[in-house]
Amino acid sequence: MDKLVRTKELFAEFPAHFAPLFEGAEYPWEVLPHIGEYVKMLVSRGLPDFTLYTRDILIGENVRIYPTATLEGPAVIGAGCEIRPGAFLRGNVLIGRGCVIGNSSELKNCVLFDGVQVPHYNYIGDSILGTRAHTGAGTVCSNLKSDGRPVVVHGDGEYETGL
Repeated sequence: MDKLVRTKELFAEFPAHFAPLFEGAEYPWEVLPHIGEYVKMLVSRGLPDFTLYTRDILIGENVRIYPTATLEGPAVIGAGCEIRPGAFLRGNVLIGRGCVIGNSSELKNCVLFDGVQVPHYNYIGDSILGTRAHTGAGTVCSNLKSDGRPVVVHGDGEYETGL
């Protein structure tokens, strides 16, 4: 198999509270069905230096959430993040430190490593964005194809994701 699509090759390091989610996952898409339960577990156990923002959302220190942002849990938002006007977190979201979730961006069942920026008009669903990833305006990341067929990753071979 093409090593370039393997989890350990794609991600050099994980924020400490992310690592258990990825343990045993040979390919990154294998974690997608487990994000929700993992985030619920983190919220129920709590994390050092995080505050319970609502009954199912943990936030780190110095997080700025604009009044018109809508947050549904479960979610964990890392320190120093900015959740801008009109942002919509639909749940099952794990966000690292120093991320920007921009105006009119929607997140669902996703993992954003440290420093990720989705600054405006993005949909990030069923996705994992690595450290310091940046999406342009109007980006859509999702595992749902308009033709209804399964998602296949193309590399040295064809990798059926089961999604």
